[in-house]
Order: sequence, then C-alpha cells, then structure tokens
Amino acid sequence: MIEKIAKEIIKRFPRDHKETDPFKVLISTVLSQRTRDENTEKAAEKLFEVYRTPEDLAKSKPEDLYDLIKESGMYRQKAERIVKISKIIVEKYGGKVPDTLEELLKLPGVGRKTANIVLWVGYGKPALAVDTHVHRISNRLGWVKTKTPEETEEALKKLLPEKLWGPINGSMVEFGRNVCRPVNPKCEVCFLKEHCEYYQKRRKDDEVRNSPEG
Repeated sequence: MIEKIAKEIIKRFPRDHKETDPFKVLISTVLSQRTRDENTEKAAEKLFEVYRTPEDLAKSKPEDLYDLIKESGMYRQKAERIVKISKIIVEKYGGKVPDTLEELLKLPGVGRKTANIVLWVGYGKPALAVDTHVHRISNRLGWVKTKTPEETEEALKKLLPEKLWGPINGSMVEFGRNVCRPVNPKCEVCFLKEHCEYYQKRRKDDEVRNSPEG
C-alpha cells in the first residue's frame, strides 16, 4: 500500500528538474537552504550568468557574489560556502563534483539532503533526499515513527523500492507546500485522508470534542 500511495503522490505532484548539471545542482541546492524556490531560481540564474564553472567560482571572492545571490537570503554565508566548495572541487576533484555520498558530505555545508539531491538529479543514482516536508508527511501518514530526517531516510529506504527514492522528494515537497502544509494542512481536500494516521486521529479528536460528553 505504501508503494502505491508513493506512486500516486509522484503522479499527482510531479517535479521536473530543468537543471541536471551536477555542479549547478549542487550550488543551487546550497542556495536553496532556508529560502523559497522562486528566490533560489533567481539567485542561481544571476550567479550562473556570470560564473559558469567551478573554475570561475574558485577564482572569485565571496563578496563578488553578494549582489548576485542576495535574493536567496543568508547571502554572505552562502557566498563563502560556494567559493570554498568550488575551490575544493577544482583542487581536489579536478573540477568534477564527486559522485558518492561519502565524498559529497566532506564538502563544507553539504548535508545528506543536498548530497542525495546531487546524486539523484545530477548523476541519476538511487538516492533519497529527506527534507522537512518528506520527514513531516511520512510521519503524518504513519509510514514511519522517526525523530530526525536521517532516521526517516533510513526507514523510507526499507519501505520504498529504489526507483521511487529520487522522485519522492520533489513530489512530497510540492504536496507539502500545497496540501499537507506544516500549519493548517488541507486535510479535508486531501486524496490521502483515508490512509492518513494524522487525519484519522484528528477526526477522532474532533468527534470527542463535539460529543455531549466531550
């Protein structure tokens, strides 16, 4: 049943990745931290118009990037991180973004979510990126009982076939933004409410609250 529901989420909330170049995927994901998609896209577009390769960015200074990526927020920290990452990729990896989780995690500011996105989108490797949406929705549905995104990643890998690992992230993000929102989720219009532990519990709580004895 979980696999069937996951496929339906992917079908209803498809996420197309326009950019698949590993370096651009990596830098765009760094820019996306704690900001909206539209801000990430604007910042990435401006940045890559000026700096197209790791070599270009490795030669720059963080302050050179401030105006280009300001819309992404936390731009000073992100600029410093982007320059450091670019230098490491040029000096240690010959200008090629590493294609293993272990090596990606060695890059400054790159966590499991970012690394897994690069592996899936940039290299087409089976990888399951878990952000706040994936973590929240998986627990609400009752698929997992986990405390951290890392625990959710490991649990979902056991529940879902590899072919769904990559696509489920982007689709759950869209589903989480539009329906299963962090605050005030749209449970009444959700196509999964009959399969959702969170909704079933909420409905029972409402019934108790509204009963004469409640």
